[in-house]
Amino acid sequence: MPIPPTMGELINDLLKRIETGEFRPGSQIPSTQQLADHYDVSVSTIHRAVATLREQGVLVGRPGRGVFVAESPQR
Repeated sequence: MPIPPTMGELINDLLKRIETGEFRPGSQIPSTQQLADHYDVSVSTIHRAVATLREQGVLVGRPGRGVFVAESPQR
């Protein structure tokens, strides 16, 4: 079983998945639980990573709908 990623590794991997087009601009990212299961980390860790990417303008939240990749990610 691989070692779970650090916060920095988690954020970098999410950014890589956006940059390679796995998560396209305007698309919804997987749920918090799906990401937690994928990375083998806690839901709270995913919340912190997503919050960081929202602060950077890479992701945007839509209340009641989910979290989406920003149309023009600002890094």
